[in-house]
Amino acid sequence: MDQPILSLRGVAKSYGDTNVLDGIDLDVAEGEFVAILGFSGAGKTTLINAIAGLVAPDAGEILLKGKAVSEPGKDRGLVFQSYSLFPWLTVQQNIALAVDAVHRDRSRAERAALVKQKVELVGLGHAMERKPAQLSGGMRQRVAVARALAMEPEILLMDEPLSALDALTRAKLQDEIERIRKEEGRTIVLVTNDVDEALLLADRVAVLTPAPAATIGQVFDVDVARPRDREAVNDDLHFQALRKRIVSYLGSLNAEAGTVGESSVDLPNVTPLDLAPPPQAYREAAQSAVTDRYLEFFKLDKVYPTPIGPLKVVEDFNLLMDRGEFVSLIGHSGCGKSTVLTMAAGLNEISGGGIVLDNREIDIAGPDKAVVFQAPSLMPWLTARQNVALGVERVYPHASKAERRDIVDYYLDRVGLGDAKERMAAEMSNGMRQRVGIARAFALSPRLLLLDEPFGMLDSLTRWDLQDVLVETWNRTKVTAIMVTHDVDEAILLADRVVMMTNGPNATIGKILKVDLPRPRDRKALLDHPKFYQYRQEVLHFLAEYDHGPSAKAA
Repeated sequence: MDQPILSLRGVAKSYGDTNVLDGIDLDVAEGEFVAILGFSGAGKTTLINAIAGLVAPDAGEILLKGKAVSEPGKDRGLVFQSYSLFPWLTVQQNIALAVDAVHRDRSRAERAALVKQKVELVGLGHAMERKPAQLSGGMRQRVAVARALAMEPEILLMDEPLSALDALTRAKLQDEIERIRKEEGRTIVLVTNDVDEALLLADRVAVLTPAPAATIGQVFDVDVARPRDREAVNDDLHFQALRKRIVSYLGSLNAEAGTVGESSVDLPNVTPLDLAPPPQAYREAAQSAVTDRYLEFFKLDKVYPTPIGPLKVVEDFNLLMDRGEFVSLIGHSGCGKSTVLTMAAGLNEISGGGIVLDNREIDIAGPDKAVVFQAPSLMPWLTARQNVALGVERVYPHASKAERRDIVDYYLDRVGLGDAKERMAAEMSNGMRQRVGIARAFALSPRLLLLDEPFGMLDSLTRWDLQDVLVETWNRTKVTAIMVTHDVDEAILLADRVVMMTNGPNATIGKILKVDLPRPRDRKALLDHPKFYQYRQEVLHFLAEYDHGPSAKAA
Protein backbone atom coordinates (compact mmCIF):
# COMPACT_ATOMS: atom_id res chain seq x y z
CA MET A 1 0.00 0.00 0.00
CA ASP A 2 1.20 3.53 -0.84
CA GLN A 3 1.27 6.17 1.90
CA PRO A 4 -2.19 5.72 3.54
CA ILE A 5 -4.57 8.66 3.74
CA LEU A 6 -5.89 7.30 7.07
CA SER A 7 -3.97 5.38 9.73
CA LEU A 8 -5.14 4.00 13.06
CA ARG A 9 -2.41 3.00 15.46
CA GLY A 10 -3.27 1.17 18.68
CA VAL A 11 -6.58 3.01 19.09
CA ALA A 12 -8.28 2.17 22.40
CA LYS A 13 -11.41 3.50 24.07
CA SER A 14 -13.19 2.68 27.32
CA TYR A 15 -16.38 3.92 28.95
CA GLY A 16 -16.07 3.57 32.70
CA ASP A 17 -14.99 0.01 33.40
CA THR A 18 -16.02 -1.22 29.94
CA ASN A 19 -13.17 -1.60 27.49
CA VAL A 20 -14.85 -1.04 24.10
CA LEU A 21 -11.92 -0.82 21.66
CA ASP A 22 -8.53 -2.34 22.38
CA GLY A 23 -5.61 -1.66 20.05
CA ILE A 24 -7.22 -0.98 16.66
CA ASP A 25 -4.68 -0.94 13.80
CA LEU A 26 -5.85 -0.14 10.26
CA ASP A 27 -4.52 1.67 7.19
CA VAL A 28 -6.76 3.01 4.42
CA ALA A 29 -5.34 4.05 1.05
CA GLU A 30 -6.54 7.12 -0.85
CA GLY A 31 -9.56 6.24 -3.01
CA GLU A 32 -10.07 2.91 -1.22
CA PHE A 33 -13.44 1.61 0.02
CA VAL A 34 -13.08 -0.21 3.34
CA ALA A 35 -16.00 -1.88 5.11
CA ILE A 36 -15.78 -2.45 8.88
CA LEU A 37 -17.92 -5.44 9.76
CA GLY A 38 -18.78 -6.37 13.32
CA PHE A 39 -21.24 -7.63 15.88
CA SER A 40 -23.83 -5.50 17.65
CA GLY A 41 -22.13 -3.66 20.52
CA ALA A 42 -18.62 -4.38 19.21
CA GLY A 43 -17.74 -0.68 19.09
CA LYS A 44 -18.21 0.02 15.37
CA THR A 45 -19.93 3.37 15.99
CA THR A 46 -17.36 4.33 18.62
CA LEU A 47 -14.63 3.63 16.08
CA ILE A 48 -16.24 5.67 13.28
CA ASN A 49 -16.91 8.55 15.70
CA ALA A 50 -13.26 8.49 16.75
CA ILE A 51 -12.18 8.75 13.10
CA ALA A 52 -14.64 11.64 12.67
CA GLY A 53 -13.12 13.40 15.68
CA LEU A 54 -16.32 13.22 17.72
CA VAL A 55 -14.78 10.86 20.30
CA ALA A 56 -11.25 11.10 21.68
CA PRO A 57 -9.44 7.75 22.03
CA ASP A 58 -7.89 6.92 25.41
CA ALA A 59 -4.78 5.52 23.76
CA GLY A 60 -3.22 5.28 20.32
CA GLU A 61 -3.53 7.78 17.47
CA ILE A 62 -5.57 8.44 14.35
CA LEU A 63 -3.65 10.08 11.51
CA LEU A 64 -5.17 11.76 8.47
CA LYS A 65 -2.50 12.44 5.84
CA GLY A 66 0.07 12.04 8.60
CA LYS A 67 -1.55 14.58 10.95
CA ALA A 68 -3.27 13.59 14.19
CA VAL A 69 -7.07 13.83 14.29
CA SER A 70 -8.18 15.72 17.39
CA GLU A 71 -11.52 17.28 16.41
CA PRO A 72 -14.19 17.18 13.69
CA GLY A 73 -13.28 18.72 10.36
CA LYS A 74 -14.64 19.26 6.86
CA ASP A 75 -12.09 16.72 5.58
CA ARG A 76 -14.34 13.97 7.02
CA GLY A 77 -18.00 13.76 5.99
CA LEU A 78 -20.14 11.59 8.27
CA VAL A 79 -23.42 9.87 7.37
CA PHE A 80 -25.27 8.52 10.42
CA GLN A 81 -27.65 5.58 10.73
CA SER A 82 -30.51 8.03 11.38
CA TYR A 83 -31.14 10.74 8.82
CA SER A 84 -30.51 13.75 11.13
CA LEU A 85 -32.30 16.25 8.90
CA PHE A 86 -34.06 19.44 9.96
CA PRO A 87 -37.76 18.68 9.31
CA TRP A 88 -38.72 22.32 8.69
CA LEU A 89 -36.12 22.77 5.92
CA THR A 90 -36.31 21.57 2.31
CA VAL A 91 -33.80 19.17 0.76
CA GLN A 92 -31.97 22.11 -0.77
CA GLN A 93 -31.94 24.04 2.53
CA ASN A 94 -30.71 21.05 4.58
CA ILE A 95 -27.71 20.64 2.32
CA ALA A 96 -27.12 24.39 1.91
CA LEU A 97 -26.87 24.69 5.70
CA ALA A 98 -23.79 22.45 5.69
CA VAL A 99 -22.34 23.99 2.52
CA ASP A 100 -22.66 27.54 3.85
CA ALA A 101 -20.92 26.56 7.09
CA VAL A 102 -18.03 24.70 5.43
CA HIS A 103 -17.44 26.68 2.22
CA ARG A 104 -17.67 30.27 3.46
CA ASP A 105 -14.84 31.27 1.13
CA ARG A 106 -16.97 30.55 -1.95
CA SER A 107 -19.49 32.85 -3.59
CA ARG A 108 -23.23 32.37 -3.15
CA ALA A 109 -23.52 31.17 -6.76
CA GLU A 110 -20.72 28.62 -6.29
CA ARG A 111 -22.32 27.29 -3.11
CA ALA A 112 -25.73 27.01 -4.82
CA ALA A 113 -24.16 25.16 -7.75
CA LEU A 114 -22.43 22.74 -5.36
CA VAL A 115 -25.71 21.98 -3.56
CA LYS A 116 -27.49 21.37 -6.87
CA GLN A 117 -24.71 19.12 -8.16
CA LYS A 118 -24.68 16.88 -5.06
CA VAL A 119 -28.49 16.65 -4.89
CA GLU A 120 -28.56 15.56 -8.53
CA LEU A 121 -25.71 13.12 -7.90
CA VAL A 122 -27.92 11.16 -5.46
CA GLY A 123 -30.89 11.28 -7.82
CA LEU A 124 -32.99 13.86 -5.95
CA GLY A 125 -32.96 16.73 -8.42
CA HIS A 126 -36.76 16.46 -8.66
CA ALA A 127 -37.16 16.80 -4.87
CA MET A 128 -35.10 19.91 -4.11
CA GLU A 129 -38.06 21.76 -2.59
CA ARG A 130 -39.54 18.87 -0.60
CA LYS A 131 -39.27 18.65 3.17
CA PRO A 132 -38.16 15.44 4.96
CA ALA A 133 -41.74 14.55 5.93
CA GLN A 134 -42.55 14.31 2.21
CA LEU A 135 -39.68 11.88 1.53
CA SER A 136 -39.36 8.11 2.00
CA GLY A 137 -36.74 6.71 4.34
CA GLY A 138 -34.46 5.90 1.43
CA MET A 139 -34.79 9.42 0.01
CA ARG A 140 -33.97 10.97 3.39
CA GLN A 141 -30.82 8.88 3.59
CA ARG A 142 -29.85 10.07 0.11
CA VAL A 143 -30.15 13.65 1.39
CA ALA A 144 -27.79 12.75 4.25
CA VAL A 145 -25.29 11.29 1.75
CA ALA A 146 -25.57 14.37 -0.49
CA ARG A 147 -24.99 16.65 2.50
CA ALA A 148 -21.83 14.77 3.47
CA LEU A 149 -20.54 14.81 -0.13
CA ALA A 150 -21.27 18.54 -0.43
CA MET A 151 -18.67 19.17 2.26
CA GLU A 152 -16.20 17.71 -0.30
CA PRO A 153 -14.45 15.66 2.36
CA GLU A 154 -11.21 13.76 1.97
CA ILE A 155 -12.96 10.73 3.47
CA LEU A 156 -16.64 9.78 3.53
CA LEU A 157 -17.54 8.00 6.78
CA MET A 158 -20.78 6.00 6.80
CA ASP A 159 -22.15 4.57 10.05
CA GLU A 160 -24.63 1.81 9.10
CA PRO A 161 -26.50 4.26 6.84
CA LEU A 162 -28.83 1.63 5.36
CA SER A 163 -29.61 -0.60 8.33
CA ALA A 164 -33.03 0.95 9.06
CA LEU A 165 -34.26 0.49 5.48
CA ASP A 166 -36.21 -2.35 3.89
CA ALA A 167 -34.31 -4.80 1.66
CA LEU A 168 -35.39 -3.26 -1.68
CA THR A 169 -34.61 0.34 -0.66
CA ARG A 170 -31.34 -0.87 0.86
CA ALA A 171 -30.36 -2.54 -2.43
CA LYS A 172 -31.15 0.62 -4.39
CA LEU A 173 -29.09 2.76 -2.00
CA GLN A 174 -26.20 0.30 -2.22
CA ASP A 175 -26.27 0.80 -5.99
CA GLU A 176 -26.31 4.56 -5.40
CA ILE A 177 -23.26 4.38 -3.11
CA GLU A 178 -21.42 2.25 -5.69
CA ARG A 179 -22.21 4.83 -8.40
CA ILE A 180 -20.98 7.66 -6.17
CA ARG A 181 -17.79 5.72 -5.42
CA LYS A 182 -17.16 5.32 -9.14
CA GLU A 183 -17.98 8.93 -10.11
CA GLU A 184 -16.49 10.74 -7.12
CA GLY A 185 -13.50 8.49 -6.41
CA ARG A 186 -13.78 9.26 -2.69
CA THR A 187 -12.07 7.34 0.08
CA ILE A 188 -14.94 5.64 1.91
CA VAL A 189 -15.10 3.87 5.28
CA LEU A 190 -18.40 2.06 5.77
CA VAL A 191 -19.50 0.55 9.07
CA THR A 192 -21.97 -2.26 8.41
CA ASN A 193 -23.33 -5.47 9.90
CA ASP A 194 -24.29 -6.91 6.49
CA VAL A 195 -21.81 -9.31 4.89
CA ASP A 196 -23.33 -9.02 1.41
CA GLU A 197 -23.34 -5.22 1.60
CA ALA A 198 -19.65 -5.25 2.46
CA LEU A 199 -18.83 -7.67 -0.36
CA LEU A 200 -20.82 -5.73 -2.96
CA LEU A 201 -19.25 -2.36 -2.14
CA ALA A 202 -15.83 -2.67 -0.54
CA ASP A 203 -12.25 -3.23 -1.66
CA ARG A 204 -11.42 -4.70 1.75
CA VAL A 205 -13.48 -5.96 4.68
CA ALA A 206 -12.07 -5.51 8.19
CA VAL A 207 -13.80 -7.63 10.83
CA LEU A 208 -14.09 -6.37 14.41
CA THR A 209 -13.96 -9.05 17.09
CA PRO A 210 -16.91 -9.14 19.56
CA ALA A 211 -17.10 -6.90 22.62
CA PRO A 212 -15.57 -6.24 25.02
CA ALA A 213 -12.07 -5.10 24.01
CA ALA A 214 -12.81 -5.30 20.28
CA THR A 215 -9.93 -5.26 17.85
CA ILE A 216 -9.44 -5.93 14.13
CA GLY A 217 -9.53 -9.71 13.80
CA GLN A 218 -9.03 -10.39 10.10
CA VAL A 219 -8.95 -8.22 6.98
CA PHE A 220 -10.25 -9.76 3.74
CA ASP A 221 -9.37 -8.48 0.26
CA VAL A 222 -12.52 -8.35 -1.89
CA ASP A 223 -10.84 -9.23 -5.18
CA VAL A 224 -14.13 -9.65 -7.06
CA ALA A 225 -14.28 -7.80 -10.37
CA ARG A 226 -16.39 -4.66 -10.58
CA PRO A 227 -19.14 -3.92 -11.39
CA ARG A 228 -20.62 -6.42 -8.94
CA ASP A 229 -24.17 -7.44 -9.68
CA ARG A 230 -25.97 -8.88 -6.62
CA GLU A 231 -27.54 -11.59 -8.77
CA ALA A 232 -24.58 -12.46 -10.98
CA VAL A 233 -22.07 -12.81 -8.14
CA ASN A 234 -23.97 -15.86 -6.91
CA ASP A 235 -22.64 -17.73 -9.94
CA ASP A 236 -19.06 -16.59 -9.22
CA LEU A 237 -17.20 -19.44 -7.50
CA HIS A 238 -14.55 -17.01 -6.21
CA PHE A 239 -17.25 -14.82 -4.63
CA GLN A 240 -18.84 -17.89 -3.06
CA ALA A 241 -15.51 -18.97 -1.58
CA LEU A 242 -14.77 -15.50 -0.19
CA ARG A 243 -18.27 -15.15 1.26
CA LYS A 244 -17.91 -18.56 2.89
CA ARG A 245 -14.56 -17.59 4.45
CA ILE A 246 -16.00 -14.40 5.96
CA VAL A 247 -19.22 -16.07 7.16
CA SER A 248 -17.24 -18.97 8.65
CA TYR A 249 -14.89 -16.58 10.44
CA LEU A 250 -17.81 -14.58 11.87
CA GLY A 251 -19.47 -17.85 12.84
CA SER A 252 -16.37 -18.98 14.71
CA LEU A 253 -16.25 -15.66 16.60
CA ASN A 254 -19.93 -15.99 17.42
CA ALA A 255 -19.57 -19.63 18.48
CA GLU A 256 -17.07 -18.65 21.15
CA ALA A 257 -19.93 -16.79 22.88
CA GLY A 258 -22.32 -19.77 22.34
CA THR A 259 -25.78 -18.48 23.28
CA VAL A 260 -27.99 -21.45 22.36
CA GLY A 261 -28.48 -22.90 25.80
CA GLU A 262 -29.08 -26.31 27.31
CA SER A 263 -31.72 -26.55 30.00
CA SER A 264 -31.17 -27.79 33.53
CA VAL A 265 -34.84 -28.79 33.81
CA ASP A 266 -36.90 -31.35 31.89
CA LEU A 267 -39.94 -30.17 29.99
CA PRO A 268 -43.06 -31.35 31.87
CA ASN A 269 -45.37 -33.74 30.00
CA VAL A 270 -48.48 -31.57 30.14
CA THR A 271 -50.80 -30.54 27.33
CA PRO A 272 -51.97 -26.94 26.94
CA LEU A 273 -55.66 -26.45 27.66
CA ASP A 274 -56.45 -25.53 24.05
CA LEU A 275 -54.96 -28.81 22.82
CA ALA A 276 -56.33 -31.04 25.60
CA PRO A 277 -58.49 -33.99 24.45
CA PRO A 278 -61.93 -32.76 23.30
CA PRO A 279 -65.20 -34.40 24.43
CA GLN A 280 -65.71 -38.12 23.66
CA ALA A 281 -68.36 -37.44 21.01
CA TYR A 282 -66.01 -35.11 19.14
CA ARG A 283 -63.18 -37.65 19.27
CA GLU A 284 -65.40 -40.36 17.85
CA ALA A 285 -66.48 -38.10 14.99
CA ALA A 286 -62.87 -37.26 14.05
CA GLN A 287 -60.96 -40.50 14.34
CA SER A 288 -57.68 -39.57 12.66
CA ALA A 289 -55.34 -36.70 13.42
CA VAL A 290 -54.82 -34.19 10.62
CA THR A 291 -51.31 -34.18 9.12
CA ASP A 292 -51.84 -33.30 5.43
CA ARG A 293 -53.60 -30.01 4.63
CA TYR A 294 -53.12 -29.06 8.29
CA LEU A 295 -53.25 -25.37 7.35
CA GLU A 296 -55.13 -24.12 4.30
CA PHE A 297 -55.35 -20.64 2.81
CA PHE A 298 -58.24 -20.68 0.33
CA LYS A 299 -58.84 -17.79 -2.10
CA LEU A 300 -57.76 -15.36 0.63
CA ASP A 301 -58.50 -11.67 -0.03
CA LYS A 302 -57.92 -8.56 2.01
CA VAL A 303 -59.52 -5.22 1.18
CA TYR A 304 -58.97 -1.94 3.05
CA PRO A 305 -61.29 1.07 2.66
CA THR A 306 -59.64 4.28 1.44
CA PRO A 307 -60.96 7.79 0.73
CA ILE A 308 -60.93 7.00 -3.00
CA GLY A 309 -62.54 3.56 -2.69
CA PRO A 310 -61.66 0.02 -1.63
CA LEU A 311 -58.03 -1.11 -2.01
CA LYS A 312 -57.43 -4.84 -2.45
CA VAL A 313 -54.06 -5.52 -0.84
CA VAL A 314 -54.05 -9.34 -1.09
CA GLU A 315 -55.93 -11.26 -3.78
CA ASP A 316 -56.55 -14.98 -4.33
CA PHE A 317 -53.84 -16.22 -1.95
CA ASN A 318 -53.93 -20.06 -1.99
CA LEU A 319 -51.57 -22.25 0.02
CA LEU A 320 -51.69 -25.72 1.59
CA MET A 321 -49.33 -26.65 4.44
CA ASP A 322 -48.73 -30.01 6.11
CA ARG A 323 -48.40 -30.38 9.85
CA GLY A 324 -44.88 -29.55 11.03
CA GLU A 325 -43.97 -27.67 7.85
CA PHE A 326 -41.96 -24.43 7.98
CA VAL A 327 -42.75 -21.89 5.26
CA SER A 328 -40.92 -18.59 4.63
CA LEU A 329 -42.96 -15.77 3.10
CA ILE A 330 -40.79 -13.31 1.19
CA GLY A 331 -41.40 -10.27 -1.00
CA HIS A 332 -40.82 -6.53 -1.21
CA SER A 333 -42.16 -4.06 1.34
CA GLY A 334 -45.89 -3.47 0.95
CA CYS A 335 -46.61 -6.78 -0.81
CA GLY A 336 -48.99 -7.99 1.90
CA LYS A 337 -46.78 -10.51 3.73
CA SER A 338 -47.64 -9.21 7.19
CA THR A 339 -51.31 -8.82 6.18
CA VAL A 340 -51.48 -12.55 5.39
CA LEU A 341 -49.75 -13.34 8.67
CA THR A 342 -52.06 -11.22 10.81
CA MET A 343 -55.10 -12.79 9.16
CA ALA A 344 -53.67 -16.23 9.98
CA ALA A 345 -53.23 -15.05 13.58
CA GLY A 346 -56.88 -13.97 13.79
CA LEU A 347 -55.77 -10.38 14.37
CA ASN A 348 -56.97 -9.01 11.03
CA GLU A 349 -60.42 -9.55 9.55
CA ILE A 350 -60.55 -11.67 6.38
CA SER A 351 -62.29 -9.93 3.46
CA GLY A 352 -62.76 -12.99 1.28
CA GLY A 353 -61.92 -16.67 1.26
CA GLY A 354 -60.80 -18.35 4.46
CA ILE A 355 -58.04 -19.94 6.53
CA VAL A 356 -58.51 -23.38 8.10
CA LEU A 357 -56.17 -24.66 10.82
CA ASP A 358 -56.52 -28.28 11.98
CA ASN A 359 -60.07 -28.50 10.59
CA ARG A 360 -61.12 -25.26 12.35
CA GLU A 361 -61.70 -22.01 10.49
CA ILE A 362 -59.66 -19.14 11.89
CA ASP A 363 -61.81 -16.19 12.93
CA ILE A 364 -60.31 -14.97 16.23
CA ALA A 365 -56.92 -14.73 17.90
CA GLY A 366 -55.92 -17.27 20.52
CA PRO A 367 -52.93 -18.95 22.20
CA ASP A 368 -53.09 -21.80 19.68
CA LYS A 369 -51.61 -19.26 17.23
CA ALA A 370 -48.45 -17.75 18.74
CA VAL A 371 -47.06 -14.61 17.11
CA VAL A 372 -43.57 -13.11 17.37
CA PHE A 373 -43.53 -9.57 15.98
CA GLN A 374 -40.65 -7.49 14.64
CA ALA A 375 -40.75 -5.24 17.71
CA PRO A 376 -40.55 -7.27 20.93
CA SER A 377 -43.98 -6.94 22.55
CA LEU A 378 -43.09 -7.45 26.20
CA MET A 379 -44.32 -5.86 29.41
CA PRO A 380 -41.28 -3.69 30.23
CA TRP A 381 -41.97 -3.68 33.98
CA LEU A 382 -41.94 -7.49 34.16
CA THR A 383 -38.96 -9.85 34.20
CA ALA A 384 -38.18 -12.30 31.42
CA ARG A 385 -39.67 -15.12 33.51
CA GLN A 386 -42.83 -13.14 34.27
CA ASN A 387 -43.36 -12.22 30.60
CA VAL A 388 -43.22 -15.87 29.56
CA ALA A 389 -45.28 -16.99 32.56
CA LEU A 390 -48.19 -14.73 31.49
CA GLY A 391 -48.86 -16.96 28.51
CA VAL A 392 -47.99 -20.22 30.23
CA GLU A 393 -50.50 -19.60 33.02
CA ARG A 394 -53.20 -18.95 30.40
CA VAL A 395 -52.75 -22.22 28.51
CA TYR A 396 -51.64 -24.48 31.39
CA PRO A 397 -54.09 -23.57 34.22
CA HIS A 398 -54.51 -27.27 34.97
CA ALA A 399 -50.75 -27.85 35.48
CA SER A 400 -49.10 -27.50 38.87
CA LYS A 401 -47.21 -24.34 39.77
CA ALA A 402 -43.92 -26.28 39.63
CA GLU A 403 -44.74 -27.65 36.16
CA ARG A 404 -45.56 -24.19 34.85
CA ARG A 405 -42.31 -22.83 36.27
CA ASP A 406 -40.36 -25.66 34.62
CA ILE A 407 -41.97 -24.87 31.25
CA VAL A 408 -40.93 -21.22 31.55
CA ASP A 409 -37.40 -22.09 32.67
CA TYR A 410 -36.95 -24.73 29.98
CA TYR A 411 -37.60 -22.36 27.09
CA LEU A 412 -35.70 -19.41 28.59
CA ASP A 413 -32.72 -21.74 29.02
CA ARG A 414 -33.11 -22.92 25.43
CA VAL A 415 -32.92 -19.38 24.02
CA GLY A 416 -29.79 -18.64 26.04
CA LEU A 417 -31.36 -16.56 28.83
CA GLY A 418 -30.67 -18.94 31.70
CA ASP A 419 -28.77 -16.20 33.56
CA ALA A 420 -31.21 -13.39 32.74
CA LYS A 421 -34.58 -14.79 33.87
CA GLU A 422 -35.00 -12.18 36.59
CA ARG A 423 -33.90 -9.23 34.48
CA MET A 424 -36.56 -6.65 33.62
CA ALA A 425 -37.49 -6.43 29.94
CA ALA A 426 -36.75 -2.69 30.04
CA GLU A 427 -33.14 -3.48 30.96
CA MET A 428 -32.57 -5.85 28.02
CA SER A 429 -31.14 -5.28 24.55
CA ASN A 430 -33.44 -5.75 21.56
CA GLY A 431 -31.81 -9.10 20.86
CA MET A 432 -32.47 -10.32 24.40
CA ARG A 433 -36.07 -9.11 24.30
CA GLN A 434 -36.63 -10.98 21.07
CA ARG A 435 -35.28 -14.14 22.72
CA VAL A 436 -37.93 -13.73 25.42
CA GLY A 437 -40.56 -13.39 22.68
CA ILE A 438 -39.38 -16.60 21.02
CA ALA A 439 -39.35 -18.45 24.36
CA ARG A 440 -42.88 -17.23 25.13
CA ALA A 441 -44.16 -18.34 21.71
CA PHE A 442 -42.76 -21.86 21.98
CA ALA A 443 -43.85 -22.19 25.61
CA LEU A 444 -47.48 -21.90 24.50
CA SER A 445 -47.12 -25.15 22.50
CA PRO A 446 -49.16 -23.55 19.71
CA ARG A 447 -50.71 -25.28 16.74
CA LEU A 448 -49.26 -22.54 14.56
CA LEU A 449 -46.18 -20.35 15.07
CA LEU A 450 -46.26 -17.03 13.18
CA LEU A 451 -43.09 -14.93 12.92
CA ASP A 452 -43.37 -11.43 11.45
CA GLU A 453 -39.80 -10.40 10.59
CA PRO A 454 -38.77 -11.17 14.18
CA PHE A 455 -35.12 -10.32 13.54
CA GLY A 456 -35.71 -7.37 11.21
CA MET A 457 -34.66 -4.74 13.77
CA LEU A 458 -31.44 -6.57 14.66
CA ASP A 459 -28.01 -6.42 13.09
CA SER A 460 -27.26 -9.35 10.79
CA LEU A 461 -24.82 -11.01 13.18
CA THR A 462 -27.25 -10.97 16.12
CA ARG A 463 -29.84 -12.19 13.62
CA TRP A 464 -27.66 -15.23 12.81
CA ASP A 465 -27.44 -15.98 16.49
CA LEU A 466 -31.21 -15.89 16.94
CA GLN A 467 -31.78 -17.88 13.75
CA ASP A 468 -29.68 -20.62 15.37
CA VAL A 469 -31.84 -20.33 18.51
CA LEU A 470 -34.99 -20.60 16.40
CA VAL A 471 -33.68 -23.57 14.40
CA GLU A 472 -32.62 -25.44 17.54
CA THR A 473 -35.95 -24.88 19.29
CA TRP A 474 -38.03 -25.65 16.18
CA ASN A 475 -36.08 -28.89 15.62
CA ARG A 476 -37.39 -30.06 19.01
CA THR A 477 -41.01 -29.00 18.59
CA LYS A 478 -41.56 -29.27 14.79
CA VAL A 479 -44.41 -26.79 15.19
CA THR A 480 -46.12 -25.68 11.96
CA ALA A 481 -44.60 -22.28 11.24
CA ILE A 482 -44.79 -19.33 8.84
CA MET A 483 -42.10 -16.68 8.88
CA VAL A 484 -42.30 -13.35 7.08
CA THR A 485 -38.82 -12.18 6.13
CA HIS A 486 -36.95 -10.04 3.61
CA ASP A 487 -33.67 -11.91 4.21
CA VAL A 488 -33.01 -14.44 1.42
CA ASP A 489 -30.49 -16.51 3.39
CA GLU A 490 -32.83 -16.60 6.40
CA ALA A 491 -35.71 -17.78 4.22
CA ILE A 492 -33.66 -20.66 2.80
CA LEU A 493 -31.98 -21.63 6.09
CA LEU A 494 -35.24 -22.04 7.97
CA ALA A 495 -37.88 -23.16 5.50
CA ASP A 496 -39.14 -26.28 3.80
CA ARG A 497 -40.64 -24.00 1.15
CA VAL A 498 -40.09 -20.35 0.24
CA VAL A 499 -43.31 -18.64 -0.87
CA MET A 500 -42.60 -15.54 -2.95
CA MET A 501 -45.25 -12.82 -3.18
CA THR A 502 -45.80 -10.39 -6.02
CA ASN A 503 -45.91 -6.65 -5.35
CA GLY A 504 -49.09 -5.05 -4.06
CA PRO A 505 -51.78 -3.99 -4.47
CA ASN A 506 -53.54 -7.21 -5.49
CA ALA A 507 -50.54 -9.16 -4.23
CA THR A 508 -50.63 -12.92 -4.55
CA ILE A 509 -48.23 -15.87 -4.65
CA GLY A 510 -45.83 -15.49 -7.57
CA LYS A 511 -43.65 -18.56 -7.06
CA ILE A 512 -43.06 -21.34 -4.54
CA LEU A 513 -39.58 -22.81 -4.09
CA LYS A 514 -39.16 -26.19 -2.41
CA VAL A 515 -35.98 -26.16 -0.31
CA ASP A 516 -34.55 -29.66 -0.61
CA LEU A 517 -31.75 -29.32 1.95
CA PRO A 518 -31.09 -31.82 4.75
CA ARG A 519 -32.20 -31.14 8.31
CA PRO A 520 -31.06 -30.29 10.91
CA ARG A 521 -29.43 -27.39 9.07
CA ASP A 522 -26.14 -25.75 9.85
CA ARG A 523 -25.16 -22.42 8.29
CA LYS A 524 -21.60 -23.53 7.50
CA ALA A 525 -22.77 -26.80 5.96
CA LEU A 526 -25.32 -24.94 3.81
CA LEU A 527 -22.57 -22.84 2.24
CA ASP A 528 -20.96 -26.07 1.02
CA HIS A 529 -24.18 -27.53 -0.35
CA PRO A 530 -24.34 -27.38 -4.18
CA LYS A 531 -28.01 -26.32 -4.15
CA PHE A 532 -27.68 -23.38 -1.73
CA TYR A 533 -26.53 -20.75 -4.22
CA GLN A 534 -28.96 -22.12 -6.80
CA TYR A 535 -31.85 -21.50 -4.38
CA ARG A 536 -30.42 -18.11 -3.46
CA GLN A 537 -30.23 -17.15 -7.12
CA GLU A 538 -33.85 -18.18 -7.77
CA VAL A 539 -35.19 -16.02 -4.94
CA LEU A 540 -32.98 -13.03 -5.81
CA HIS A 541 -34.01 -13.30 -9.46
CA PHE A 542 -37.69 -13.25 -8.52
CA LEU A 543 -37.20 -10.21 -6.25
CA ALA A 544 -35.21 -8.42 -8.97
CA GLU A 545 -38.05 -8.96 -11.48
CA TYR A 546 -40.51 -7.36 -9.07
CA ASP A 547 -38.41 -4.42 -7.92
CA HIS A 548 -40.06 -2.13 -10.48
CA GLY A 549 -43.63 -2.70 -9.37
CA PRO A 550 -46.57 -5.04 -9.89
CA SER A 551 -46.46 -4.86 -13.66
CA ALA A 552 -43.34 -7.03 -13.80
CA LYS A 553 -44.01 -10.70 -14.48
CA ALA A 554 -42.28 -13.63 -12.87
CA ALA A 555 -40.72 -16.22 -15.11
